[in-house]
Amino acid sequence: MKILDLEQLGEEVKLLKAQGKTIVHCHGVFDLLHIGHIRYFRQAKQFGDVLVVTVTEDSYVDKGPGRPAFSENLRAEGVASLDTVDYVAINKWPTAEETIRLLRPDYYVKGAEFRDITSDLTGKMEREAQVVKEVGAELVFADDIVFSSSNLINRYMSSYPKETQEYLEIVRNRYHVGDILDILDNMSALKVLVIGDSIIDEYQYCNAIGISSKDPALALKYESKDLFAGGVLAVANHVANFAGEVQLVSVLGDYERHEKFIRSQLASNVAPFFVTQPKAPTTLKRRYLDGYSFNKLFEIYVMDDTGLPDVEEDQLCEWLEEKLPEYDLVIAADFGHGAISDKMVKILSEHSPFLAVNTQANAGNRGYHTIDRYSRADFVCLALHELELAMRKELVHERTMVDKLANLLQCRQFVTTLGRRGCIVWDQSGEIVAVPAFASKVVDRVGAGDAFFSVASLAAYSGVSNEILGFLGNVIGAEAVEIIGNKKAIDKLRVKKHITAMLK
Repeated sequence: MKILDLEQLGEEVKLLKAQGKTIVHCHGVFDLLHIGHIRYFRQAKQFGDVLVVTVTEDSYVDKGPGRPAFSENLRAEGVASLDTVDYVAINKWPTAEETIRLLRPDYYVKGAEFRDITSDLTGKMEREAQVVKEVGAELVFADDIVFSSSNLINRYMSSYPKETQEYLEIVRNRYHVGDILDILDNMSALKVLVIGDSIIDEYQYCNAIGISSKDPALALKYESKDLFAGGVLAVANHVANFAGEVQLVSVLGDYERHEKFIRSQLASNVAPFFVTQPKAPTTLKRRYLDGYSFNKLFEIYVMDDTGLPDVEEDQLCEWLEEKLPEYDLVIAADFGHGAISDKMVKILSEHSPFLAVNTQANAGNRGYHTIDRYSRADFVCLALHELELAMRKELVHERTMVDKLANLLQCRQFVTTLGRRGCIVWDQSGEIVAVPAFASKVVDRVGAGDAFFSVASLAAYSGVSNEILGFLGNVIGAEAVEIIGNKKAIDKLRVKKHITAMLK
């Protein structure tokens, strides 16, 4: 039997080595078995007597959206069907390091594309090379034409609609993936100030058990709960995973403050500056969800949106006026719950070296909180309903609304997110580019717009084209909708892998 449990394979390899056999080990995803893999295994077998192959477990495949295309069992079966391969096992760790220690092969063989170890974004190859040396094995590389499963899957088995596939082909032809990744890497030099409303997102997971016997009310059975750092706290964490230094400015209540929790959730390169609003709680949004589907049943807002008293407001305005010029850009995540007053808006508009703004329309402010409270913004990112709210007296085609509002605010670039339709991006030349959505799996839409806005703001400051701005934003959005609430910030390395996989 070729396919063994990993521990069984370890015992089998010990027996074979005791018989004087030379063991060769290959490891990978092998998602779409092709001629490149066949040649790779054939060359690897030439280094010894027995070829063992370990396959990455499904949960650890990090090749981008929709991957793996085939389950771990099918991938193992496909590899085992080759005469060249003697044994196959499914790995149980994220990388091959512990597997190499377990098997202790004589040769560890990788494809020619890994010869430049430093080019591996994850650093896995370098760590594997160290372990190979540690166990006394030899790292060798197969030399042949490099084929890519990602490339074949993208071209012949893509899960994207035809229009999205056509768009990605245009991006592949116009841009080199390395240049796009460099844009993300260059963000690490940025010094950013992020200001806005702190929000605690509480998720109460329940099961619907029926209707109350005395009132026409839905009865729920409590299961568990999660607490997430949302609002501007989430924006600061997203930005911190890309920028080098982040100053966070926000307002907390003097009771039900949650400061210890908030500080514990902030990234290490976020420096918080909190101002206290007297006789008020820190804003908390309690959502009740069906524990199976994550569908939201209803929400409760715990908040006081009257804002800071005059003395505290004036002190914060003085601080902002002094500090704003020290930063490359300022990101205003304005949720309309009182953290950013009209006086602060004026200072932000007049003194920010580069100002990125989102004015969110939500249940707590819908109907009166709009982008036109700002007199100027270099970059604006709004959802379609937020754009329509700002232009409610002149509702016309979305592109016409964007053009008028962006010129009014003296924007360099303006993005309108359109949900499953992707986004449109405007710049001061009047050019408007439409970019399709890339989301293939939607777990929770809460926080996705904030994630898009966070990284798109950095990209806009970097002066990228409309097409790249929309592309990066939609990749971030696709990552964000797979996360429940604001459970974790967008990971830069994961984004880079996502982009690399999409554009192969």
